[in-house]
Amino acid sequence: MKKILLSAAMLIAVCISAKAQFSLGVKGGVNFSKINTDNLSSSTRTGYQAGIFARFGSDLYLQPELYLSGTGGNFHSSDNSVSGNAHFTNLNVPVLIGHSFGEKNLNFRIMAGPVYTSILSKNLSSSLNDAYQDFGHYKNSTLGFQAGAGVDIGAITADLRYEGGLTKINSDFGQRQNLWALSVGFKIL
Repeated sequence: MKKILLSAAMLIAVCISAKAQFSLGVKGGVNFSKINTDNLSSSTRTGYQAGIFARFGSDLYLQPELYLSGTGGNFHSSDNSVSGNAHFTNLNVPVLIGHSFGEKNLNFRIMAGPVYTSILSKNLSSSLNDAYQDFGHYKNSTLGFQAGAGVDIGAITADLRYEGGLTKINSDFGQRQNLWALSVGFKIL
């Protein structure tokens, strides 16, 4: 973790020393999350995201973000005798490195980077039998990655991203959370 923070600090320092462009904004959107598991089938859950972002740089940029999100998943056995669902409220901190190309008022971007997710609250319900009593023992935080593309039209920004879990949210059943997120933002600065 110290290496990641040191690398991010060095990249920010390089961007600032090169008199790089800086922008700050708010964003919000929708996500479609799923928790893959080794033992049950899963389906997508629709959630939300809302927060802030900063962007340091122009062509090559660093974009740290901080936002709340609602994610989770629905589970069921093939014969529907066992079912359950999980809903999480999260605090997400992605640090993305990206490249933009195009004009100042219309540019396209690609980005990727790590994301730290802290689970603030869990809402679990299930009809799981005794064999699955520890199915909902979820970790309080996970690490993942995000990769995606976006477009800026003046002060409006829009992103489409995929997020994959690098750590298992529940190692007992091989559960990993992944999602697609679509967000729209507005640059304040």
